[in-house]
Amino acid sequence: MSVLAGKRVVLGVTGGIAAYKAVDVCRRLVDAGAHVAPVLTKGSLHFIGKTTFDALASETTQMSLWTEESPIPHTRLGQTADLIIVCPATARLLSDYRTGRSADLLTATLIATRAPVVVAPAMHTEMWEHPAVQDNIAVLVERGVHIVPPEEGRLAGGDIGKGRLAQPATVVDYAESVLRGHGRDAAGLHVVVSAGGTREPIDPVRFLGNRSTGKQGLAIARAALTRGAAVTVVATVPVDLPGATVVPVATAAEMHDAVLAAATDADIVVMAAAVADFRPATVGDQKLKKRDGTPDIALEPTADILAALGQIKPSDQVLVGFAAETTDLRANAAAKLQAKNADLIVANDVAGAKTGFGHDTNAVVILGADGSDESVSLTSKREVADAVLSAAVRRVPPA
Repeated sequence: MSVLAGKRVVLGVTGGIAAYKAVDVCRRLVDAGAHVAPVLTKGSLHFIGKTTFDALASETTQMSLWTEESPIPHTRLGQTADLIIVCPATARLLSDYRTGRSADLLTATLIATRAPVVVAPAMHTEMWEHPAVQDNIAVLVERGVHIVPPEEGRLAGGDIGKGRLAQPATVVDYAESVLRGHGRDAAGLHVVVSAGGTREPIDPVRFLGNRSTGKQGLAIARAALTRGAAVTVVATVPVDLPGATVVPVATAAEMHDAVLAAATDADIVVMAAAVADFRPATVGDQKLKKRDGTPDIALEPTADILAALGQIKPSDQVLVGFAAETTDLRANAAAKLQAKNADLIVANDVAGAKTGFGHDTNAVVILGADGSDESVSLTSKREVADAVLSAAVRRVPPA
């Protein structure tokens, strides 16, 4: 169950071309179980219709400070909200919010609430980079407002640059993270995450692999991004994480080189990938033919990436390993924790119901080199990701 379930969320929509994406945000919030109260500005109607939100949200869209139903709608909305999201937020909204100018129902509601606020700006690059806008952002952040950074990409009019509204899934991720109480606790940290199962070639067609889909590793990378970290993902699977640095690899050797290179300046390294322990000693340069009979495939060990990281780990770096087990979960994980010189080992029973490869859920045990032992019962992989990241962030020495 999402942390949004049962929460009252005010969704503010302002007058920018990205207003159409707020429809997807609204749908995702409702699907997660939130009660969504849409508040639109007059400018937003140039880009999106009120009827759309009336149909998708949990209550009728509101726009006016003056209604017959309630003489003070902004107070009711502000006091009853568990969270307020503004998506998209224009430069004008940022200025009004920063100065306390309650020009409409949305800005009045923002001023009349003590609920956490998530703001997702969207505008052209020149506007986003203007000193006045950046100053407004800095002041809002100092006051505790959570800013979803805009992305680089195609803007209105065909321009390319930074200022594009974050993806709806990213906005909702931020909302969930804020409600969990994490906020931007990983800001200023560099987190390296490996994800997916390696493929060790037999010939140009076939390979030795495993069942890993990379879902848990990518969930950790997404959680780190949401919580403010600079993220590098070394993955054997497709990655759709705007804002992350992605290094695609296929084999254990390629992952070894990429992870060790990325880890040189990392604060946290999470080896969530399922790395092959063995690879074919020789790789055929042509496809092996069935007519030639059953081939004898000699195997040799691959490089132990976690052990290599443990050997070169700086004293101020937190190293997190994973142990996919089918028996003796804690004993095997504890032995791996000590042998690899890791700070944390995340162990999960891949033979268990809804905890193996490919599931959207997981249950893990997080063992620490300091003797800590934390169990995370069956939940979403995103919830597991936040638990793992929280354990790692707590262990990063203060700057």
